[in-house]
Amino acid sequence: MTMPLDVVIMAAGKGTRMKSTLPKVLHRLGGKPLLQHVIDTAAQLNARSAVVITGHESLVVQKAIISIAAQAVNTPAKAIFNAYKSINSVLQEPQLGTGHAVLQTVPVLPDDGMVLVLSGDVPLTQVDTLRKLIEQSGGDKLALLTIDFENPTGYGRVERNGVNSNEKVIAIVEQKDANEAQKGIKEVYSGIMAVPAKLLKGWLARLDNKNAQGEYYLTDIVKFAVADGLTVVAHKINDAAQVAGVNSPVQLAELERVYQQRLANTLMEQGVRLADPARFDLRGELKCGQDVEIDINCIFSGQVSLGAGVKVGAHCVISNAVIADGAVIHPFTHIEGEKLGISVGAGSLIGPFARLRPGAALGKEVHIGNFVEVKNATLADGAKANHLAYLGDSTVGERVNFGAGSITANYDGANKHRTVIEADVHIGSNCVLVAPVTIGAGGTVGGGSTITKSTPPGALSVARGKQVSIVAWQRPKKIAK
Repeated sequence: MTMPLDVVIMAAGKGTRMKSTLPKVLHRLGGKPLLQHVIDTAAQLNARSAVVITGHESLVVQKAIISIAAQAVNTPAKAIFNAYKSINSVLQEPQLGTGHAVLQTVPVLPDDGMVLVLSGDVPLTQVDTLRKLIEQSGGDKLALLTIDFENPTGYGRVERNGVNSNEKVIAIVEQKDANEAQKGIKEVYSGIMAVPAKLLKGWLARLDNKNAQGEYYLTDIVKFAVADGLTVVAHKINDAAQVAGVNSPVQLAELERVYQQRLANTLMEQGVRLADPARFDLRGELKCGQDVEIDINCIFSGQVSLGAGVKVGAHCVISNAVIADGAVIHPFTHIEGEKLGISVGAGSLIGPFARLRPGAALGKEVHIGNFVEVKNATLADGAKANHLAYLGDSTVGERVNFGAGSITANYDGANKHRTVIEADVHIGSNCVLVAPVTIGAGGTVGGGSTITKSTPPGALSVARGKQVSIVAWQRPKKIAK
C-alpha cells in the first residue's frame, strides 16, 4: 500500500481496576511501560506520524512519552518518536467513549493517509498482524482485527450478514447493547482497526451517544460504512495474547508470563540453554553467543551481551553489561550497570554473592569471589579478589591478589579519591588502603595494615600496632556477692 500511515494510540483511560495512582498505560511489562510496547510496535510499520490520545493524568502520560523518546536513540521507535514530537498528543476531556476519543485526533490527521487505531494497554500485538490488517484495508476499506472467544463477555460482537464466517461484516454490537442472539456470537472486535483517514473523519462526524452507556462508540463507524456501501473486512487471528488488554494487576501478571515465554522461546531457538524458561525474566535486550547457559530465576535488564560459552548461575541479576567469552557468573551475583556500563573479561569467574556496580571493568581471567564489591574500578588480566572485599574507584594491575576483608577507602566525606595497585602486588587480609594512594608494582602489604602513603615497588609495607604478649596474664574474675 502506497498511502502514508498515521498511528492513533488510545491512552486516555483511568484504569480503575489497577487500583494505582499510576496511569494504566504506564504500568510496566517486561521492564517498560505498556504504552512503549505499543509505540515500539507501531514504529516498525514505518508510520508517517503518531498521535497519542491522553485523558486521565494526561500530563503524567505526556511526560512519560517525552522520557521514552529521549531514550529511543538506538531503538526502532526513533522515527515514530520524532513524528510524535512534531504532532504532539491530543487531550480527551471529558472521556465520552472511544469514538469521542478518536474524534479529538481529527485536526492533526492528514486526509491522505491510512489510520491505524491501537490501544495503549494492548502491548503484545505483533507487527506482522498489523501489516496484514493494513493490507486488507487496501486504502479503500475498513479493516477490523477480530478473534473468536469461547467466552466473549465484555467484548463487542462482530455481526455478519449470515452465520458463515466469510459473510460480510455489517456491524459491531457492544456487550451492553447486544440482544441474546448477538451475545451468542463468538467473534469479537479487538479494538484495533485500519481505515482511510478521509472516510474515518466523515464517519466520526456522524456519531451519536444513543446507546446503553450514553457514549460515542468508535465501533458505530462500521454501520456507517455498510450504509455507505463500503466493504468492511475482518482480519481474524487465533492468538489471544495479541489482543489482550491490561485492566488489572492479575491481567498484567498473566501477560508478563506470556511475554517472557515468547522471549525465552526466541533465545532457545537461537541455541541458548535455559534451565527453565518459566523462570526467566528479560526486561531489556539480551544478545547471546553460542553455547550460553542460563540457570533459573535470572533477571536481565538494559543492554546485556553474553559471549560464547558464558554460564550464568541461578538467581543472578545482570543489567547493562558485556560479559566476554567463557566467563562464569556464579549464583546470586548482582551486576548493576547503569550509564556506566560493566565489562567482564573472557574466562573471568564472578561470584557467588558478588556485586559489580557501575564502572566496573574487568580484564581476562579476573576472579571476583563471594561478598566482593567492585565499583568504578578496573582490574587488569588475572587480578583476584576472592573473599569479602571492596574495590572502589581503583585501578588494579595484572595478577594482583587482593586479600580477604581488605578495602579501598575512597571517600573522605566530601570527595572520592582513586587507589592505584600496580601489577603483581599482594594485599594481605584485613587491609585498608586510604586513597589517594599507589601501591608500587610487585609490592606486598602485610595483613591488617592501614596504608595512608604510597609504597615503592617491590617493598613489604606493614602499618599496624606492635604485638605485645603478657605471659601468665590473668583474666579478671567475677566477685562473689
